[in-house]
Amino acid sequence: MGSVNRYYKLTSHKHKDNTCTLHCTVFNYILAWIYIIIAALFEAAWTYCVKFFKLSDFKLLAWNNFYTLKGLLILTPISGYLLFGLANAWFFSMAIKQIPTGMAFAAWTGASIITLKICGVLFFHESISMPELLFITLIMAGIMGLKFFAV
Repeated sequence: MGSVNRYYKLTSHKHKDNTCTLHCTVFNYILAWIYIIIAALFEAAWTYCVKFFKLSDFKLLAWNNFYTLKGLLILTPISGYLLFGLANAWFFSMAIKQIPTGMAFAAWTGASIITLKICGVLFFHESISMPELLFITLIMAGIMGLKFFAV
């Protein structure tokens, strides 16, 4: 709770009676962490769009197949790249208005790595080893340590 009080002046706003209660600040702080999680999900989606994007396929795109399945399979990764990249940047920028940038970046990066690994295992049948599991756990422990003990 101590870290919430540090950012009280940054996140406070005035109500009709010219006060801001602590619940407003706590709500904004929690919302910032939700923004970090959302940004990490968009980052993972953006990363998979980069993986499936092939610039050479644009040679195959023409007006007669633009709206066909073949054209949509070519356009989907670049559309996702733009959409998810912008959404990621917007949610991350909203989060760093409430959370220190270093802590937000560490949490966002860690959450993105974890999301990418979970998606890889669930959707792309990638394997996961015990060392990977250990180091992902260490990443999570480091993020929680930053959140609770950072000055």
